[in-house]
Amino acid sequence: MPKPSASGDSMRKDASRKSPHRSTVATLLSIEAGIVLALGLWLVFFSITHENEELAPLLGEISFAAIGALGLFVAGRGYARGKNYGRSPAILANLIALGVAYYQIQGRFYIGAVIILVLAIPTLFLAFSIAKSEG
Repeated sequence: MPKPSASGDSMRKDASRKSPHRSTVATLLSIEAGIVLALGLWLVFFSITHENEELAPLLGEISFAAIGALGLFVAGRGYARGKNYGRSPAILANLIALGVAYYQIQGRFYIGAVIILVLAIPTLFLAFSIAKSEG
């Protein structure tokens, strides 16, 4: 009687350890990526419709938004596929988002802070719980 391969057993073991919250985190990261991309596109529109804007900082912000949206999207795909390469970037991006929300509260821009907090807090909680359950 042939023995099952070690790789087959480890694959079943890995599949059973995957958290059911992965799809929720992937969805939240995709929403965050869409928001960041929309902000970048708004900056493009803003640069076309307004005059007297500094070009270099504006291009930097637009490229930073595009790279950030791409990074969040890739992290979300990693979570959806059950990979771990999206874990650290997702946690780091949402910790940064908490800092941004703090400064928005300090600037009395409460609606922006609430939007960020509504996305960042559940994403962080679920990402940390996934990391804890999967090891």
